[in-house]
Amino acid sequence: MAAESVKSEALPQQENDNGDSKSSQKTVGGNGEAENQSLSKRQRKKQQKQQKWEEERELRKQKRKDKKQQRRLERHSHQEEEGGEVQSSRKRLRRDVTPSALRLLVDCSFDSLMLSKDVGKLHKQIQRCYAENRRALHPVQLYLTSLGGQLKQIMDEKDKGWVNWKEITIKSEHYKDVVAKEELVYLTSDSPNILEEMDPTKAYVIGGLVDHNHHKGITFEKAKELGIDHAQLPLSSFVKMNSRKVLAVNHVCEIILAYLEKASWKEAFFTVLPQRKGAVAVDKDEADHQEKEAEDSDSDSDPETQQHTEKAQT
Repeated sequence: MAAESVKSEALPQQENDNGDSKSSQKTVGGNGEAENQSLSKRQRKKQQKQQKWEEERELRKQKRKDKKQQRRLERHSHQEEEGGEVQSSRKRLRRDVTPSALRLLVDCSFDSLMLSKDVGKLHKQIQRCYAENRRALHPVQLYLTSLGGQLKQIMDEKDKGWVNWKEITIKSEHYKDVVAKEELVYLTSDSPNILEEMDPTKAYVIGGLVDHNHHKGITFEKAKELGIDHAQLPLSSFVKMNSRKVLAVNHVCEIILAYLEKASWKEAFFTVLPQRKGAVAVDKDEADHQEKEAEDSDSDSDPETQQHTEKAQT
């Protein structure tokens, strides 16, 4: 009887334990549902979107591979159509380079006439000349002469790599001590002589001066003083500009490089001249008119020609 009493007492206890367990499970389940119900509609959408993105990861990866393969096949097909000669423009240009015998000198003897900021501008123009000549189809033999003073100091401070420049001759001497006098031609916009063609046996000098026209005509006077040939680019024959005809050092250099490549002054000018100068083409009638005016002006200024004309009229 005692044993049965103990058994009967244990049974309700077990039932209570089982009941508590079920109640506990029900509570846990209830918390999960409550947590899910606590998410907002936007959060549930975001969660679903993230899950979908994860599931489609491999699919996206495969699509990228397919596109890459398609582009590769298209490039290969294009190369076959072009005969297998499709290369970058830079490689093509470097392969076809034919150096020119023409010499181009930058006269840096005007250092003392410039402000420090203008010397800095000249330095940048020289950098541009060097870079463009290195990329040109027909690079010239480039020289810097009379290098010293402020310009050399700025180059040492801001462009220490200039000492390793290739395919350029840098001299502290004046250009007249570097090239024979009879081979020199000073390019100056004040010269009455028009440069029709470039002679590869000559050395053309560009004045390394940034002075905003404060020393007008100085390069022309220097050329006459030294007794060397001088000329101006045929700018007026092809181009009409809003601004003055004086060009930056790098523009003169780039125009000459473009002329050597295109064999056309007109194409060279319009390839290089900046839009801010308002360059427009001169039509043929206007060019002929300008040429006639120049001839009349020369005739008027020549006493012998004027005397001959007067005699003919009488």
